[in-house]
This record gives sequence, structure tokens and C-alpha cells, in this order.
Amino acid sequence: MNDLLVWAADFAANGLLHASGWQLLAYTLVVTHITIAAVTIFLHRAQAHRALDLGPIPSHFFRFWLWLTTGMVTKEWVAIHRKHHAKCETPDDPHSPITRGIDTVLLRGAELYRSEAKVSETLSKYGHNTPNDWIERQLYTRHSALGVSLLLIANVAMFGGWGLTIWAVQMLWIPIWAAGVINGIGHYWGYRNFEAPDASTNISPWGLLIGGEELHNNHHTYATSAKFSVKPYEFDLGWAYIRVLQSLGWAKVRKVAPQLVLGSVKAEADRRTLEVIIANRYELMAEYAKELRRTCATELARLKAEGAAKSAAWTNLRLAERWLHRDADRIPGNVREQLDAAIAGSPALQKLVTMREELRQLWTRTNVSGEQLVADLQDWCRRAEASGVAALRDFSVQLRSARA
Repeated sequence: MNDLLVWAADFAANGLLHASGWQLLAYTLVVTHITIAAVTIFLHRAQAHRALDLGPIPSHFFRFWLWLTTGMVTKEWVAIHRKHHAKCETPDDPHSPITRGIDTVLLRGAELYRSEAKVSETLSKYGHNTPNDWIERQLYTRHSALGVSLLLIANVAMFGGWGLTIWAVQMLWIPIWAAGVINGIGHYWGYRNFEAPDASTNISPWGLLIGGEELHNNHHTYATSAKFSVKPYEFDLGWAYIRVLQSLGWAKVRKVAPQLVLGSVKAEADRRTLEVIIANRYELMAEYAKELRRTCATELARLKAEGAAKSAAWTNLRLAERWLHRDADRIPGNVREQLDAAIAGSPALQKLVTMREELRQLWTRTNVSGEQLVADLQDWCRRAEASGVAALRDFSVQLRSARA
């Protein structure tokens, strides 16, 4: 009896494996990282956005692993994510920090997910073309909580009391990183390569911890791209895994983001120039945003030299530096009056803002012919280069040098 009690106590403390602290840590990091890889490769890139096709081996493994370690249902996750893209930054967005507040998304992201998963209209409208075979219907969806229950038993059997802690970490891993960090911080703080119409940001240029999901602005700009990194200094670990799967014949990439190339300057913009501009419009508008901010900085330096720092005009220009590069419907109404005052006080800014909207109409107007759009682009370039505003002249030359 004493031997049995000793064994029971030892099992409760250490499980069957008697793992060391380093082994416990290594196991936790490995299994949680596999979960991240399953989310970004299978759920996000392959299922939600159809950016790649996965073979049966990785697809079935990822489905099983997500059922075991998260209990998430593929159709629910995909539907909620697609709705997020379709309704981004609006009151209908399931988890936007812009409309719901950053604290809500960070701290209650999992609750927002569970609440939206109960909306049948969301599932029927956005959950199409997700797995619907026998194992999905009878096990993964019908018994979604069974996997994590089996995982708890396995963890405790292997590691004893420490298994409970590891299981808790696994249960919190996706809600913290996906629901909190990506959905929250990824629309609130970071840098932007592209002037996408939403507030998405890149949290870090190195997508290591969350498998590339850190590059959220890149993803929102080119949602159907299987590769999230676009700049030479960015790294997408999820893409590295996809390349490995591709080399094994287990994955087929369907689409990646276009690359803007600058070549010799054309005498005049043509149809091909227009096509390249439209395909790379978010990157080009990000470059335009830099010119707007530089012009604001020049005006601020002028006011400082004139001893007008901290004046009303100074305050207005600081707001302009932050907001003028955004589309008009994305600028808060409570700063509109101050922005108008900043624009009125600077002919260069006024010209830049006016011509930004004219340029944007090249891809927002749908009721004009391609020939008319080419003519409008040519006219825009001529007026930009004759405007007397150096930023506009240089940007127009860049447009005429754009290549696919």
C-alpha cells in the first residue's frame, strides 16, 4: 500500500515522463508553435483566403491538431475572419479595436469570437467551402470540446501536475496571440508599408512568434497572398513552412502580392502604367503619404523658425501630419475643422490633398472606360509636374516609371 501511495504521489507530481524543467519548457514551446503554424497556414491562408492549396496529409494533420489543442471549428473561425475583412473597422466587424476599443479586444477577444460564432447568418454567409466530410461533421464540429479534454488527460499523464499548467498555457495561447495581439494591436499600433483603407499595422517586421501574422498591414493589403512579408528586411516564418510543404509536393501556392518595379521613365503614362498603378495602389499611396508628411514637417519647421511653435496653426499641422494621408471617410469628424484650417494655410498641402483624391479616383470609379482612365492619368501627371510642388512632380515621375 505504501508503495502504491508513493507511486501515486510521484505520478501526481511528475507524471510518467519525469521531465526536467527544460524539457517541460521545450515541450510547451514546440506544441504551442505547432498550433500557431496550424492557424496561420491552414485556417488563415489556406481556408479563409484560399491563398494556397494544401494536400491531404498537412490538411488532415492541421485539422486534427487544432481540434486537439484549441477546440476551434474550421467553419466558425473562417467565417468570423472573412467577416472581419468584409466589414473591417465598421460596427459589424467582429473584433475591431477601432469600434470596440483596444481594451475590449485585448482582454475579451475570445468572448467576441465565441459570441460571433453563435450568429448563424455569419456562418452561412462567410463559412462556405470549408471542410464538411464525415470526420468534420461527426467529430471535429460535433465534439469540439473532446479534443482539448483528451489533451488535458494526456498532459497530466505525461507531466503530472505540471501538465495542468501546460494545458492552461495551450488553452490561452491562441486567445492571447490571435484574439488579443493580432486582432487588437495589429489594428492599433505598429508601422504600415501600405496605405490600406483600414487601420491595420505590422506589429513587427520579423514574423517569428506568431508565424508571420505580425505582418498584419501587409496581409490586409494583399489578403489573398500566401506570403505576408514584402520588404527585404521582413521575414515570414509561415511562408518558410509553406515553401517546405511546397518542396514536398504537399502545398501549391495560388497567389502572392505583386511587386512594384521602377524602370526607365516613360514619356507618357499608358494603359500598362495604369494597370501597374491600380495593382500597386496601396504601396504607391503609402509613398504619397510620405510626401504629405514631409510637406507638413516643412510647414512645421517654417512655423518654428517664425516663432509660432505651439500656436493654433502648429497644432493644426501636427494633426494634418497624422491624418491627411488617410481617405476622407477614415478621418475622425472631430478633427476635420482643424485639418481644413491646416490645408487652407498651405497652398502646397492643398494641392497635394486635392490631387490625392483625384489620383484615388483612378481605381474607385467604375463607370468610365479604360481609355478615359488612361487619359485622366496622363492629365494628372501633366498637372502634377506643372504644379510647382516638388513632391507632386517627383511622384508623377515615379508613376511614369512604374513597371510590373
